[in-house]
Amino acid sequence: MDASAKQEGTRLRKRDRREQILFELKLRPHLRISELAARFGVSTETIRRDFDALEEKGLIDRAHGGASRPHPGHYPTLDERERHQFQERERIGRMAAAQVVAGETLMIDSGSTTQQMARFLAMAGTPCRVITNSLPIAMLLGGSEGADVILAPGNYLPTESAVVGEETLDFLSRHHVDRAVIGATALSLEGVSESIPGFAAVKRAMLAQAQAGMLLILGSKFGIHGFTRAATLGALASVVVDRAPPADLEEALRKNGVDVLLAK
Repeated sequence: MDASAKQEGTRLRKRDRREQILFELKLRPHLRISELAARFGVSTETIRRDFDALEEKGLIDRAHGGASRPHPGHYPTLDERERHQFQERERIGRMAAAQVVAGETLMIDSGSTTQQMARFLAMAGTPCRVITNSLPIAMLLGGSEGADVILAPGNYLPTESAVVGEETLDFLSRHHVDRAVIGATALSLEGVSESIPGFAAVKRAMLAQAQAGMLLILGSKFGIHGFTRAATLGALASVVVDRAPPADLEEALRKNGVDVLLAK
């Protein structure tokens, strides 16, 4: 290994190394542990831990001696996502709920982070009218005296405790709201993307029926891509995140008039 490779290996932080791994998988269908260890100047055990963390988020598929791009549709369930980075999701949810003013009408997308927003809305007792395709969100807000909740019809997805499909989209298209609040699999320069079947269409429908769109997303999802694009950056008015986006993404959001709200 040459000196520049050693220098690169010592310079890269864990987060940067994992983002580089995901970038490499966009260019190559399979990566080997031994090759990455040599490239980054770290042990093979370090790369295995990177793979374990990325696999837990549903961002890669493990294979013997390496990793490959995830098969479309392979994505952690709602229950699995709720347990991962819970504190970060909680911070995002609390800040997002604080943006809602009394009397506002909302569409809230199904998801583990949007569920945290619903929890804090319910705790605050904020008067609002909410349309959602998520059973857990409907149940959380249904227990709040301030919220009037409407659950959309549709085809039930057991792993997501949510509904999708033509009936859901038709129902959403008949309503107009002040704000659509969505989650997503990923956020990149190309926009918002989603990997769960049927969810991208629901997000597009909600954003189309709202005066403003708000995205709630973890920083670990910056710069990667889901299976289907759900929205361009310009479809959003604000993004609530747990850490600042990379410089290029932050600049693209600014140019599209998107406010970045950092949940500290």
